[in-house]
Amino acid sequence: MSSEQVWVAFGLLGQFLFSGRWMVQWFISEKLGRSVVPTLFWYLSLGGGIVLLCYAIYRQDPVFILGQAMGSAVYLRNLFLIYRERAAAEA
Repeated sequence: MSSEQVWVAFGLLGQFLFSGRWMVQWFISEKLGRSVVPTLFWYLSLGGGIVLLCYAIYRQDPVFILGQAMGSAVYLRNLFLIYRERAAAEA
């Protein structure tokens, strides 16, 4: 397997993680009978976003880099807010 094929596989993994977040959100919402954005959605967003950011850096694509960097910051912030709210509720 060439280096290029490894990078493409890595990029596809990131895209799979990133796309999988919608399946998780859909499944949980159907299960609960209401629209829900579970914490796992944000973890998949962050994981997929970081993998895709690495791939974009490898590709040297400034548009893709900017989009994934900004998105990853938002996903990380949402996780921070979720855990801050949980800590406050437990206190």
